[in-house]
Amino acid sequence: MNNETSQRTGSARHRVVVTGIGIASPLGVDEKIVWKNLIEGKTGIGPIRAIDTSALKVRNGAEVPEGLAEARLKSMGRRPSDRALDLAVISAQDALLNANLISQEQENVPQDVSVIYGTGVGSAESHYKSMQAMFEKGPQRARPTAVPRCMYNAISAGISLQFNLTGANHMVVSACTSATNAIGTAYRMVRDGYAQTALTGGSDGFFDPFFYPVWNNIGVLSKIEDPIEACRPFAADREGTILGEGAGTLILETLESARSRGVPIRGEVLGYGESSDATHLTNPSSEGQAKAMRMALNEAGVSPQDIGHINAHGTATHGNDACESKSIRSVFGDAAADVPVVANKSYFGHTLGASGALECISAFLALEHGISPPNLNIENPDPKCRINMVGSEPVPIDSRPVMKNSFGFGGGNGVLVLGPCD
Repeated sequence: MNNETSQRTGSARHRVVVTGIGIASPLGVDEKIVWKNLIEGKTGIGPIRAIDTSALKVRNGAEVPEGLAEARLKSMGRRPSDRALDLAVISAQDALLNANLISQEQENVPQDVSVIYGTGVGSAESHYKSMQAMFEKGPQRARPTAVPRCMYNAISAGISLQFNLTGANHMVVSACTSATNAIGTAYRMVRDGYAQTALTGGSDGFFDPFFYPVWNNIGVLSKIEDPIEACRPFAADREGTILGEGAGTLILETLESARSRGVPIRGEVLGYGESSDATHLTNPSSEGQAKAMRMALNEAGVSPQDIGHINAHGTATHGNDACESKSIRSVFGDAAADVPVVANKSYFGHTLGASGALECISAFLALEHGISPPNLNIENPDPKCRINMVGSEPVPIDSRPVMKNSFGFGGGNGVLVLGPCD
């Protein structure tokens, strides 16, 4: 059996490194600006502009700053199509450029790069517009283009088509765990030799007149009117989460490939764990969460004491924060009192299927800079959440691995252990 066949059958394992990062978020569409806003404690949450919210209970959301996405698409020769796809393509371009896989000066050539992407709700804008047209004009006028536009894999297909990527191409759909599951799946593909390079992450965009009002009626959104104060993960006075839109993309490749190409290494994926609560559709289970956390630690070959900080799921809902705190204490034991915990949703909002990707990028940037962003709105930490929350100022962190937690409706749990550039 030659080496290529050995890799394709998964008998060889490789170290998996990150060589590209791209982000389109409420804090900006440039990683340097995003990092600056994180460190300075500037939230991306504000009054929603995309739709009329006058009749809704919650009028705050985290949107990509006005005009940024449109300007980037224009520079790529694209028109806005579907919000989730548009944001995914923008972040994918930056990740590919960052990894030196494409150039703005040259036409994209075919490359054996797999696209394994996550989303919570898919092409929500296309679904809404297609159904609106059908109800207004009748089913006989339904446009056939709605079929390819509304496919969940329209996002991964759009990335593949835009950049001429010829590897595997599919979506992972698992609610708020989607991006983390996608990154974990891509990590295993590269680790086991089924792909040398993978583009992965997640995207969601859902500020439309159907999807956002539905979430308003679930009862998990914060009714605090001040957008700066609205999202308060792990605080005693938290009232719920705030939705956000965005996309985050990572380029994963084997260490051998990165070295042979001579590209900078941004970090490493060390381990991945996943589980299903199998208890309730929307209420989380600490047993299921802890199982995924232990699996990720075991696969990474590290102990809880080796973790330098935790990037929490931290939705600012009463059920999630209390359950996640219990899970952390269950896995970390006495070490839970020492390991710093940061929650990014007070910056990005809850971007659902994109949240794991945006927060992984935040974790890698924290490792690169040796500093953790502050937690916003943590003046009154919940005494029932007995974990070591970073305060309102940035704190130095060492180069030990970081744990990234993601938990979603449906009981799905995904946990990554991420390491610094070595």
